[in-house]
Amino acid sequence: MGLTITEKILSKASGTNVSAGDFILAKIDAAMIHDGNALLTLEAFKGMGGRKVWDPSKIIMVIDHVSPSASEEISAVHKKMREFSREQRISNFYDVGSGICHQLIPEMGHVNIGSVVVGTDSHTCTYGALGAFSTGIGSTDMAAVFISGKLWFKVPETLKFNYTGIPQEMVAPKDLILYTVGEIGSDGATYKAIEFTGSPIEKMSIDGRLTVCNMAVEMGAKAGIIAPDQKTVNYLKGRIKKPIKLVKSDNTANYEDSVNFNIKKLEPMISCPNAVDNVKAVSEVEGKEIDQVFLGSCTDGRLEDIEIAAKILKGKKISPRTRMIVIPASREQYLSALKRGYIETLLSAGCTLCNPGCGPCASAHEGILAAGEVCLSTSNRNFTGRMGSAESSIYLSSPATAAASAIKGRITDPRTTRA
Repeated sequence: MGLTITEKILSKASGTNVSAGDFILAKIDAAMIHDGNALLTLEAFKGMGGRKVWDPSKIIMVIDHVSPSASEEISAVHKKMREFSREQRISNFYDVGSGICHQLIPEMGHVNIGSVVVGTDSHTCTYGALGAFSTGIGSTDMAAVFISGKLWFKVPETLKFNYTGIPQEMVAPKDLILYTVGEIGSDGATYKAIEFTGSPIEKMSIDGRLTVCNMAVEMGAKAGIIAPDQKTVNYLKGRIKKPIKLVKSDNTANYEDSVNFNIKKLEPMISCPNAVDNVKAVSEVEGKEIDQVFLGSCTDGRLEDIEIAAKILKGKKISPRTRMIVIPASREQYLSALKRGYIETLLSAGCTLCNPGCGPCASAHEGILAAGEVCLSTSNRNFTGRMGSAESSIYLSSPATAAASAIKGRITDPRTTRA
């Protein structure tokens, strides 16, 4: 019997041939913490008697959730992170304004095809878009990784999601993954590895693939992964110094299940309050008035996302009743959008631009919602109270739907707005 990509990666990391259900001790290639929970890891590291991290070059520390700090308490956390990075000689430290951890790790060359990457954030599954096994872990587990460079895993079964069909105009990778989450459910892939396959995935840009894998955890998955190809290699060249080798599942690999999706007739989709899997076609909720639009996050804050929003908003103004906050996922993405004129377009349309970071998605200090307010967001979660008041409402959509809706001041199908 052949192996899936996930089984191949974990076999290499553990030094033994593994299959789904096996318990293994795997070597970690990269480990990330951010300011949202870094203090818990640093305290656990000290409590376990940790003195030196196993390999400073494999640890990434990011200040992105409350960036810049919004309180003295948060500033104290940031200070401890900076002190720890200097003490342990961790050079991969990304301070205020650098960007979101899930954008920086691929962008700055911390992940390669076949890597095992862990982070104290559930959306660490994003890097599966580059053919890595990446997953979120707890702060105590991370402290153990900091000390040993290894972690126990149960090898997950793999679900194969195969997509066919040519998507309609204005149907984005975000629409594809929202539709998938709606079909599978929030717990339909619990502790599974989801392997995304098929022509629409192959034709998708790396930006789009990152969006798709980012939301694998919204189905309960341990990891999301896409077979690397030449697009992956081209993205990694110049970002990493290590050799790049392709890996794919064997034709005889054993999948727990295979699910087929034909997206030929797929419409722009939207996730309605207060669950990510409460998904409908935008056309079903069109006309709902919105107070805020958020374009950004680790899901849809990349150049491709900013570009489509800028094209839709060019020469137009956002509705007087709606505010639109735009936050690029990293400094590199911000600069690229700036050079192409997208930032000027967005500002001219009435958008508010903020420094790279998590922003409203982390409910920290930017774009907090009041009771009764409605936000249309390109982020990945719409749980009660996720962006402020427990009495506010969050809808999730693609950047195209977000931009079109900002113009009207109500949820709008982007196919009715010329880009």
